[in-house]
Amino acid sequence: MQLHELKPITPKKTQKRIGRGGKRGKMSGRGHKGQTARAGNSTRSEMLEFIKKIPKLRGHGKNRARTVNEERVLAVPVNVAKLEAVFEAGATVTPKTLVAAGVITTVRKKAPVVKILGTGEITKKINVEGCQVSASAKTKIENAGGTVK
Repeated sequence: MQLHELKPITPKKTQKRIGRGGKRGKMSGRGHKGQTARAGNSTRSEMLEFIKKIPKLRGHGKNRARTVNEERVLAVPVNVAKLEAVFEAGATVTPKTLVAAGVITTVRKKAPVVKILGTGEITKKINVEGCQVSASAKTKIENAGGTVK
Protein backbone atom coordinates (compact mmCIF):
# COMPACT_ATOMS: atom_id res chain seq x y z
CA MET A 1 0.00 0.00 0.00
CA GLN A 2 1.31 3.43 -0.96
CA LEU A 3 0.43 6.84 0.47
CA HIS A 4 -1.54 7.81 -2.63
CA GLU A 5 -3.71 4.70 -2.25
CA LEU A 6 -5.04 5.67 1.20
CA LYS A 7 -8.74 6.56 1.37
CA PRO A 8 -10.83 7.71 4.30
CA ILE A 9 -13.29 5.16 5.73
CA THR A 10 -16.13 7.67 6.00
CA PRO A 11 -16.69 10.42 3.43
CA LYS A 12 -16.07 14.04 4.49
CA LYS A 13 -19.25 15.84 5.55
CA THR A 14 -19.44 19.32 4.10
CA GLN A 15 -21.80 21.96 5.46
CA LYS A 16 -24.76 22.73 3.24
CA ARG A 17 -24.14 26.04 1.44
CA ILE A 18 -27.21 28.21 1.70
CA GLY A 19 -28.12 31.48 0.06
CA ARG A 20 -27.18 30.46 -3.48
CA GLY A 21 -30.54 29.96 -5.13
CA GLY A 22 -32.82 26.97 -4.73
CA LYS A 23 -35.12 26.33 -1.79
CA ARG A 24 -33.26 28.49 0.72
CA GLY A 25 -33.21 31.80 -1.04
CA LYS A 26 -33.84 35.39 0.03
CA MET A 27 -32.58 35.70 3.66
CA SER A 28 -31.40 32.06 3.80
CA GLY A 29 -32.69 31.43 7.32
CA ARG A 30 -30.85 34.42 8.82
CA GLY A 31 -33.86 36.65 9.38
CA HIS A 32 -33.75 40.33 8.42
CA LYS A 33 -30.87 42.79 8.39
CA GLY A 34 -28.47 43.31 11.26
CA GLN A 35 -25.35 41.91 12.89
CA THR A 36 -26.66 38.35 13.07
CA ALA A 37 -27.54 38.34 9.38
CA ARG A 38 -23.95 39.08 8.36
CA ALA A 39 -21.21 36.62 7.59
CA GLY A 40 -18.56 36.13 10.26
CA ASN A 41 -20.92 36.99 13.11
CA SER A 42 -20.15 35.37 16.46
CA THR A 43 -21.65 37.27 19.38
CA ARG A 44 -21.34 36.04 22.93
CA SER A 45 -24.41 35.86 25.12
CA GLU A 46 -24.84 38.78 27.53
CA MET A 47 -24.61 36.50 30.57
CA LEU A 48 -21.29 35.03 29.41
CA GLU A 49 -19.90 38.53 28.89
CA PHE A 50 -20.91 39.44 32.45
CA ILE A 51 -19.45 36.26 33.96
CA LYS A 52 -16.12 36.84 32.23
CA LYS A 53 -15.89 40.35 33.71
CA ILE A 54 -16.70 39.46 37.34
CA PRO A 55 -13.24 38.20 38.46
CA LYS A 56 -11.54 41.18 36.83
CA LEU A 57 -13.93 43.59 38.55
CA ARG A 58 -13.07 42.00 41.90
CA GLY A 59 -9.39 42.49 41.16
CA HIS A 60 -8.21 38.91 41.63
CA GLY A 61 -7.36 37.94 38.07
CA LYS A 62 -8.98 35.01 36.30
CA ASN A 63 -8.43 32.23 38.88
CA ARG A 64 -9.38 33.76 42.23
CA ALA A 65 -8.67 30.56 44.19
CA ARG A 66 -5.06 30.54 43.04
CA THR A 67 -4.36 34.26 43.54
CA VAL A 68 -6.06 34.67 46.94
CA ASN A 69 -4.73 31.53 48.61
CA GLU A 70 -1.23 31.57 47.11
CA GLU A 71 0.31 33.63 49.92
CA ARG A 72 -1.22 31.53 52.71
CA VAL A 73 1.31 29.28 54.41
CA LEU A 74 -0.33 26.24 55.99
CA ALA A 75 1.51 24.77 58.97
CA VAL A 76 2.27 21.03 59.04
CA PRO A 77 0.62 19.50 62.13
CA VAL A 78 2.68 17.31 64.49
CA ASN A 79 1.15 15.75 67.59
CA VAL A 80 2.79 15.65 71.02
CA ALA A 81 2.52 11.84 71.01
CA LYS A 82 4.75 11.71 67.91
CA LEU A 83 7.41 13.82 69.68
CA GLU A 84 7.26 11.40 72.63
CA ALA A 85 7.88 8.43 70.33
CA VAL A 86 10.68 9.93 68.20
CA PHE A 87 12.81 12.18 70.47
CA GLU A 88 14.80 11.37 73.64
CA ALA A 89 14.57 13.36 76.84
CA GLY A 90 16.41 16.70 76.69
CA ALA A 91 16.26 16.89 72.88
CA THR A 92 15.64 20.15 71.04
CA VAL A 93 12.75 20.05 68.58
CA THR A 94 12.96 22.37 65.55
CA PRO A 95 11.55 22.02 62.03
CA LYS A 96 15.01 20.87 60.86
CA THR A 97 15.28 18.15 63.52
CA LEU A 98 11.76 16.96 62.66
CA VAL A 99 12.80 16.61 58.98
CA ALA A 100 15.99 14.80 59.99
CA ALA A 101 14.00 12.38 62.18
CA GLY A 102 11.61 11.66 59.30
CA VAL A 103 8.51 13.00 61.06
CA ILE A 104 7.81 15.55 58.30
CA THR A 105 9.05 16.06 54.75
CA THR A 106 10.65 19.12 53.19
CA VAL A 107 8.67 21.56 51.04
CA ARG A 108 10.73 22.87 48.07
CA LYS A 109 13.92 21.65 49.80
CA LYS A 110 13.17 23.67 52.94
CA ALA A 111 11.82 22.75 56.36
CA PRO A 112 8.13 23.79 56.43
CA VAL A 113 6.27 25.77 59.11
CA VAL A 114 5.35 23.34 61.89
CA LYS A 115 2.54 23.50 64.44
CA ILE A 116 2.65 21.17 67.42
CA LEU A 117 -0.78 20.00 68.56
CA GLY A 118 -1.79 18.54 71.92
CA THR A 119 -3.09 15.11 70.88
CA GLY A 120 -1.58 12.34 73.03
CA GLU A 121 0.59 12.41 76.14
CA ILE A 122 4.22 13.42 76.75
CA THR A 123 6.45 12.48 79.69
CA LYS A 124 9.91 13.42 78.33
CA LYS A 125 11.54 16.81 78.89
CA ILE A 126 11.72 18.37 75.39
CA ASN A 127 12.73 21.87 74.27
CA VAL A 128 10.65 23.24 71.37
CA GLU A 129 12.08 26.05 69.23
CA GLY A 130 10.92 27.72 66.00
CA CYS A 131 7.53 25.98 65.92
CA GLN A 132 3.98 27.17 66.39
CA VAL A 133 2.49 25.48 69.45
CA SER A 134 -1.16 25.12 70.45
CA ALA A 135 -2.21 26.05 73.99
CA SER A 136 -2.91 22.44 75.03
CA ALA A 137 0.44 21.24 73.64
CA LYS A 138 2.27 24.04 75.45
CA THR A 139 0.77 23.08 78.82
CA LYS A 140 1.58 19.38 78.26
CA ILE A 141 5.21 20.10 77.28
CA GLU A 142 5.72 22.48 80.23
CA ASN A 143 4.08 20.04 82.68
CA ALA A 144 6.57 17.38 81.52
CA GLY A 145 9.43 19.80 82.33
CA GLY A 146 10.15 21.03 78.79
CA THR A 147 10.32 24.55 77.39
CA VAL A 148 8.63 26.32 74.48
CA LYS A 149 10.35 29.24 72.72
